[in-house]
Amino acid sequence: MANRHLSRVIILQTLFAWDFNKTQGNPQNILEYTEKEFGADKDDIEFTKNLLKGIVDKWKNINDLIIKYAPEWPLKQIAIIDRNILRIGIYELKFENLPPKVAINEAIELSKNYGGDNSSKFINGVLGSIYKEMGATEEELKEFEISDETNQ
Repeated sequence: MANRHLSRVIILQTLFAWDFNKTQGNPQNILEYTEKEFGADKDDIEFTKNLLKGIVDKWKNINDLIIKYAPEWPLKQIAIIDRNILRIGIYELKFENLPPKVAINEAIELSKNYGGDNSSKFINGVLGSIYKEMGATEEELKEFEISDETNQ
């Protein structure tokens, strides 16, 4: 597993725990525990810490984007794992200097590995809508279409 992908998995575990506990406590403490348990051989700790800090700092902005782009799903009704995959994907898409393709593909991969049967389609739809509003062309958006075969 590539270092940055592993970092995102650790962030997902950290955000899941923090969100599950209704954002009580310090997410950095949860990250330290998660890194010790699951990422001992990881050598990209600064990336992980910065990613978590960025997501926490933009928490309200990110949640507002989820609410805007998934209007049929109240935030608390979105599966906790999907909610936090979206937070990672939206943060990297909107607030990081990361190619949109990387941000969206990483979020989709997380959803395929850790989400439910329809998670990748849901994640793709929300991030695709955000990317479209950011000015993506139809050709760029087609890169992220998920077929039933890739969702299995």
